[in-house]
Amino acid sequence: MMNFGNNIVLTVIWDEESYEIQTFPNEYRSLMMLIFDRISPEEFGGCLGMGKCGTCLVEVIQSSMLTNFNRNESNTLSKHGISNPNLRLACQILIDEQCNGMIVKIV
Repeated sequence: MMNFGNNIVLTVIWDEESYEIQTFPNEYRSLMMLIFDRISPEEFGGCLGMGKCGTCLVEVIQSSMLTNFNRNESNTLSKHGISNPNLRLACQILIDEQCNGMIVKIV
């Protein structure tokens, strides 16, 4: 994928379809809000980004680097019995230049 200027291009896989999404830093705070706005999956992001419900679970298939887990995310994943480090809450992934080229699948 090419990155022109500060554009961020990432791929979201949902319901057997692949969506290439272009955004830029500060357009969306989190990956959850980007997915919610651009793709609108049903029942996605129930707690509106608080890291508590687990409805925005994604599998990170490709990424250069992700931010660390915060306490709410770690607790929520643990509560649901999830220990795979590639499974993350989209609400806790901040949209920045490190997201360029990222591929995630909505679980």
